[in-house]
Amino acid sequence: MALEISRTVDGRFADDGSRVLDIETNAGVINCRIHKATDAQTAVLWVFGAGGGLGGPAGGMYTRLARVLEPEGWTSLRLDYRRPGHLMSCVLDALAGMDVLEGMGLHQIVLVGHSFGGAVVISAGAASPSTIGVVAMSSQTEGTGAVDKLSPKPLLLMHGTADEILPAAAAQDIYKRAFEPKKILLYPGCKHGLDQCRGRCKKR
Repeated sequence: MALEISRTVDGRFADDGSRVLDIETNAGVINCRIHKATDAQTAVLWVFGAGGGLGGPAGGMYTRLARVLEPEGWTSLRLDYRRPGHLMSCVLDALAGMDVLEGMGLHQIVLVGHSFGGAVVISAGAASPSTIGVVAMSSQTEGTGAVDKLSPKPLLLMHGTADEILPAAAAQDIYKRAFEPKKILLYPGCKHGLDQCRGRCKKR
């Protein structure tokens, strides 16, 4: 069944300063938080792992970075899946989120995903012409078969060498299958949730 957006409901302010945004579809509601930048030209879509959620790894990285990027002219949409762990459904959710951003006039979108979300953003990024870059952190390899179709969109892979759930070899495998432009950053001693390298996971 194709995922069709019926409307978006831009509601109250959340505790973190973002706005609650619900994307209503023919297959359920996608819960989001949006940080709207004034006169934004670019956007970031953030998705989490197989369990869903909005905060991201390393103790709420997505929320923190969305706040940092907003005054720099980047709108952020943090998206929670309708069916966490179901890859195709989650990819469709990400594409729906991109449709909403495009409806705001934002046609340059960076996709960021952690763990299972790495496969989601690689798949969605390969499918959408609005994607200008993909970041996959602590990514799984399952569901990343489209990585060779990302080019010429840049791919950044970030992984801890002490990842206890998905080994760093997963990122290295994805990297080998991807075409340029691509970059891999391995963080010694950092585990799956990236907490140990929280201070090192900065813009480069």
